[in-house]
Amino acid sequence: MHKVVVGALIREGRVLLVHRRPDKRAYPDVWDLPGGVIEADESELGALTRELHEELGVRIATDSTSHLCRVTAGPAEEPALLSAWLVRDWQGTPENVAPEEHDDIGWFGLDELPAPAHQLVRAAVVDAMRSYRG
Repeated sequence: MHKVVVGALIREGRVLLVHRRPDKRAYPDVWDLPGGVIEADESELGALTRELHEELGVRIATDSTSHLCRVTAGPAEEPALLSAWLVRDWQGTPENVAPEEHDDIGWFGLDELPAPAHQLVRAAVVDAMRSYRG
């Protein structure tokens, strides 16, 4: 089973989402949290730090993170264990530095969140957005 980590960067009541390219095998053409596959011998936070730097060009402050939820996602024949984290602080301005992964990025408030790729992750992000006003 693949293990995947994603991060919810939240600022001023908005969460940063990436739009997955239409040619992606898993969850094509949807808005989702940035992240990716955890490599062998890599911790969840280590993978989150690496993935958000590779995809957005930011350096997260790992002491500002907290775990949101863990869910099994994907098709039954190839499930993935998905772990979502709240990221309260980072250095740098998020940019789409992985155009082979996403074709857009954007900040979304509670009233404008697109349809979720993962309902349980979306619920955890909404709860975090309501309680954290950083």
